[in-house]
This record gives sequence, C-alpha cells and structure tokens, in this order.
Amino acid sequence: MRGITVVRQLGEVAVAIAIAPLFAGWIAQCRAWLQNRSAPPLRQPYRMLRKLFDKDAALASTASPLFRITPYILFGTMVLAAAIIPSLATDLPFARAADAIALIGLFATARVFLSLAAMDIGTAFGSLAEPALLMVLFNAFLLFGSTALPSLVDGFRAHPSIIDPSVIFAAVAFVMVLLAENARIPIDNPATHLELTMIHEATLLEYSARHLALVEWASNLKLFNYACIGFALFIPWGIATHGADGGAAMLISITALLAKLIVSGAALALIESFSAKLRIFRAPEYLAMAFLLAVLGLLVHLLLGVR
Repeated sequence: MRGITVVRQLGEVAVAIAIAPLFAGWIAQCRAWLQNRSAPPLRQPYRMLRKLFDKDAALASTASPLFRITPYILFGTMVLAAAIIPSLATDLPFARAADAIALIGLFATARVFLSLAAMDIGTAFGSLAEPALLMVLFNAFLLFGSTALPSLVDGFRAHPSIIDPSVIFAAVAFVMVLLAENARIPIDNPATHLELTMIHEATLLEYSARHLALVEWASNLKLFNYACIGFALFIPWGIATHGADGGAAMLISITALLAKLIVSGAALALIESFSAKLRIFRAPEYLAMAFLLAVLGLLVHLLLGVR
C-alpha cells in the first residue's frame, strides 16, 4: 500500500512538471484569441525550454556562485511545492506537509533567492512581499479548524453544502494575489520586456541558456501551484480523498484537474485582456487591497460564525 502511495506521489509531481508549461501556453493562446491576434502554438513553452537548454550559458563577470545556483533552487522549491499541494489526492506522503506556513515559506524562499541573485549582478527591481496570501489561507482554513490543505479538501467533501460568505472575499483576494505573485496583468505584463515597466523579467535579464530555462520553468510551476492552491481552497471537487479507489480515483482526479486548468486559464486570460496595467508605483496599493479583502472575509466569518 505504501508503495502505491509513493508511485502516486511521484505521478503527481511528474504531472505538475509536465503540465505547468502547457498551462502557461494555454493562457497565452486564450489571450491571443481574445485580443484578435494569431495565437502561438500550445507547445511553444516546451519549444522555448528545449531551445534554451541547447544553448551555452553566458554569465556576467561579476556573477557569484549564488547567481549560478539560484535557478536550481527556484526549480527545486517549486517542485517541492507541487509535491505537497494536493492537486490530485489528499492521502499522498508529501501532502501531510501541505501546511499554510510551509507553502508560504517555500514561496518566500524562492523569492528571496531570486532577489539576491538579481542584486548580485545589479538588476534587481525589488520584489513584492505578500502577506495577503497568508490571510487568504487562514480565512479558508477557519472553516475546518486546520491549516492543512488536505484537511480542507476532506472537509469540503464531507460537507459539500457548506456556505460561508467570507469565502467570496477570500476568493477575490486570492485571484488578486495570484495575478500579482505570478507577474500577470494588472501588476506586470509577461509578454513585454520594457525595462521601465516590467517587474519579474527585470530580475532575469542576466540569465541565459539552461539557467533561464530553469527559471522560466519554475515560473510556470509557480503559476500552476497557485492555481492548484485555488482549486483546493475553493473548488476541491475531483480531488481523490482518503479511502478512494486508487486507479479510478486518480483518473477522475487528472480529468478534473485538466478541466479546471482549461477553465481557469481561460478566465485568467479574460481578466488580463480586460485589465489595464497599473503603474509600477501603484502595485503596493493593489496588494494592500487584496490584503484588506482577505481581512474583511476573516471578519465576516468571525462575525457571522457560519460553519
């Protein structure tokens, strides 16, 4: 039995690594369609990664060992986050570590190393701290008295009719955090390389070849991980829970995950297509609004006492 759960755990990680670039490519396709442009191929992210891996890396003369190892740390932290987020099942070995603090710690670790690597060669634009995500997670976890994502998914499956108005505030705040943390419009435009308007890309200017490929792949994984956190928090249907039949449950989970990724990718593309990019100095106000919405949801839950 333990061997089966280990295989399922490895399968979940493999699915995340393989699908993450495809999810980014799907969003790019939807954006192009909504903006009446020719859509890039769905496999474009894979082609870009393969092209980068085939090139020879060029490093700045002032680059330290920290700059060289950061891409591997970024990719490793995002893979570990994908392993502990219950995207397909809740009874996997690593899913037991899917605590709010652990997830925030992994994302913060990746952010710190990326910022340090950028400052190492003098291209840092400064990164955005994100307490709003923690508030969103605590808001949702109050429903079932646990900070573990598997417990939340199991709780929703046990009480599918539960309704809490605070979840609406938390969901809106989470979408705002997702857009900000993944450098999407209105905070950043992933399709531009204008130095005075980009945030995420500014920290990657000196990376090339395999290093840039790992950073971009880690960025795709981060977007995928955030989407899976949202699925676990707000639409956990389809995720296999404890006691579910192994093969059939995993097949249903993969099908449900693909369906949710298709819908959420189209929704993100729609939001980005109808949003204007904020000025770079307005980004803190945007994140403050997300934080306030999460706090408001928390207060609504405490005042109404809905359970």
